Amino acid sequence: MRAAGLGALADLGFRGLDNDIRDPVTVTGFAATRTHKLTPGQKEANRVLALGRAPVEHGFAHLKNWRILTKLRTDPARATHLLRALHVLTNLEVNR
Repeated sequence: MRAAGLGALADLGFRGLDNDIRDPVTVTGFAATRTHKLTPGQKEANRVLALGRAPVEHGFAHLKNWRILTKLRTDPARATHLLRALHVLTNLEVNR
């Protein structure tokens, strides 16, 4: 991702994926332990990160409702058009 100039917001399951502290590609939250409680700043950072990830997680959850995607065997260009159409239909359904 770094070579392509991309980044990602991820949940705590991806901690340790990117060890470059100065220029992280994968941004994860802060984890509390029994002996280490989170500071108010860390809690706020986790909240902001969750706000950024929530729409994406909801989008994936809605796309899983479309069973056609489990059997999709086509070239990426056609898949992109299908996903765009499903996205429109999903937005119509959710915003009803």
